[in-house]
Amino acid sequence: MGPDEFETKPDLDGTSEAVRSIGQEDGGATWSRPSRRRFLGATTTGGLGALLAGQFDLAAAAIAEGELAVPPPTGSDVGSLFPFIQRQAVEGQFPLSFLNPEFNDAERWKSVARAKLLELLHYAPPPCDPQGETVEREDCGDYFRERVLFSTAPDIRVPAFVLVPKNSPPPFPTVIALHDHGAFYMWGKEKIVETPNEHPRLAEFRRQHYGGKSVGVELVRLGYLVVVIDMFYWGERRMLLDGDPQDWLERSNALSRERIDAFHSRASQYESLVGRTIYAAGFTWPGVMFWDDIRTVDYLVTRPDVDRLRIGCVGLSVGGLRACHLAALDERLRTAVVVGWMASFPHQLKNHIKNTIGHTKVVPGLYRYLDYPDVAALAAPTPLLVINGAQDALFQQDGVKASFEKLHACYCKAGVPDRCRTRLYDSPHEFNEAMQTEAWDWLKRWI
Repeated sequence: MGPDEFETKPDLDGTSEAVRSIGQEDGGATWSRPSRRRFLGATTTGGLGALLAGQFDLAAAAIAEGELAVPPPTGSDVGSLFPFIQRQAVEGQFPLSFLNPEFNDAERWKSVARAKLLELLHYAPPPCDPQGETVEREDCGDYFRERVLFSTAPDIRVPAFVLVPKNSPPPFPTVIALHDHGAFYMWGKEKIVETPNEHPRLAEFRRQHYGGKSVGVELVRLGYLVVVIDMFYWGERRMLLDGDPQDWLERSNALSRERIDAFHSRASQYESLVGRTIYAAGFTWPGVMFWDDIRTVDYLVTRPDVDRLRIGCVGLSVGGLRACHLAALDERLRTAVVVGWMASFPHQLKNHIKNTIGHTKVVPGLYRYLDYPDVAALAAPTPLLVINGAQDALFQQDGVKASFEKLHACYCKAGVPDRCRTRLYDSPHEFNEAMQTEAWDWLKRWI
């Protein structure tokens, strides 16, 4: 083959290099501009297959630019596109951060920043009566477990467990326990509330992510009334398609691991389509999540056994994201515990989006105004405990540390430095027993 001819050969990932002009200089390959004659010649010989395999744009670029340059390595999951993406991110102080010098009054800042967050959610269901309904009540020894339904929008009834202590008088201090994502969709509230004769996969999931503990049951035994809803797309609100098999509809204990994994695989694959469909309809997935959680508070304050002045929340992973936003958006919360979901997002862009940020978490445009710790700071003066794992691969650790520093700076500026605690455990993405002990101590201190 001559130095100006084209060669098509597979790369390691199965793609092909077309329009590459091979110059045998010290055994290496060089890039040169092909002539129109040679380019057209290649399209009528062996080069046509490569062009039809998706390489025409590369050839056209060679002709238009005069030279094909190999882009420098970026080390990013998005390769050569990363420098452009990074340049669009906010540098320095975010415009609506409380640390911006123009904000000297915390209440004024919160009204401005919170309004922007709510605007960007593009979801604001009209007020509605929760119309709470208890459909089942079981005596579990030292507590009652209720299965309830209540409205979060005029056309949405949300299923939930409410755990009620038996050994102390009402009204009870109350905790909203928020379940995770976990790529584990068939069950939602059951992931953190143990039930009789449950599927073994649920116990296995808790061992992996919660130190084997049922967080809801642990809390009710500490004297809290506990509510856990099914998040949109999980549990009773999971996506079922026309013609789905009966075992996926019933969720019986006879389900094999393979059948459960197949459902989770399908749900994971469809998450992007559901998200894109939601955005095409003009609203956001986080908007649904956050408003469901706010309306959970609306339901709780209708219950005579709830002390409405002592309501807190806790969650792991996406549950932590939900806990953060619930405290940021609803001042009826008296404390919040955010586990496994805190970072400064400019640090995430290079390598920590692929397995961390999906449609369930994207509020389009938010990070042009507020970094994630700025959102968390909207909770101030509400006491906030934030726990992350130093081995948590979902987050860039410098970004975690930067977010901790910013949170403390915001709480200090608000005049309540003692109401923010950030903790980094030498652990992966989990809510283990040691973390739970600290979380329960925090809840006891503040509610």
